[in-house]
Amino acid sequence: MTQLLAPYLPHLYVALRIVAGLLFAQHGAQKLFGLMGGTGPVELASIMGVAGVVELVGGLSIAAGLFTSLWAFLASGQMAVAYFMVHAGQGMWPVQNGGELAALYSFLFLYVAARGTGRWGLRP
Repeated sequence: MTQLLAPYLPHLYVALRIVAGLLFAQHGAQKLFGLMGGTGPVELASIMGVAGVVELVGGLSIAAGLFTSLWAFLASGQMAVAYFMVHAGQGMWPVQNGGELAALYSFLFLYVAARGTGRWGLRP
């Protein structure tokens, strides 16, 4: 399977970056504007407001490939903090405490921060 997919690795990475960024941005739209079933709008000068900005602006920037490593690093850190602030106290395992998405986003964005924009993106 590796040999079959190897020629497409750069394309698959870009697809991963774009999809993850757009999905992440939806969480920011929920917080900041109350869209897609969200409870927003929230106060911008609050923890949820800052989280919403990182999610919306960062997610769109990651998807577009603009300052990808910076935004992905911020998003990774935000998701790690969210995991420990919101989920870790509710059980030891992410499957128990509802923190699977936060943990997955944290490590996914850490990888994106290390790898950078990839083949296609808006580079400054």
